[in-house]
Amino acid sequence: MPALPREFGYVILTVLGSFGTVMYLAINVGKARKKYGVKPPILYSNSEDHHVYNCIQRAHQNTLEGYPPFLALLILAGLKHPRMASAAGVVWCVGRIHYAHGYSTGEPEKRRKGAYFHLAELGLMGMCLCQAGSLLGWWGKGWGRGWGKWH
Repeated sequence: MPALPREFGYVILTVLGSFGTVMYLAINVGKARKKYGVKPPILYSNSEDHHVYNCIQRAHQNTLEGYPPFLALLILAGLKHPRMASAAGVVWCVGRIHYAHGYSTGEPEKRRKGAYFHLAELGLMGMCLCQAGSLLGWWGKGWGRGWGKWH
């Protein structure tokens, strides 16, 4: 079994940072719940006066919906490209925060300011594709047929 690259530590730190991002957004929802008087387990309010609350909640919910695939891509890409994967993960985190800040204005179209987090996802997908191709021997020796000392 191959050892993890030493630089995979950056990926681990990025996973922790992404959890911090998700928790930051959750705290924002908690503050909005208190401000607008929306009690759990209600996720979204039907009140016209709670539009901003719904936007804050939606930004967090949207982040949670995309979080498992992001983590899988980050970890898989990081096995071969730890620094690049970590950099993409940082871009994802910052983009998600910008996305949430734009959304929390109550004007949902402002969320697009942070939509660049999708570029990080595309980058991670590309790194995963390169890793898969390497494992399958599609383009020369890599972690696939030429594991060398790890095989």
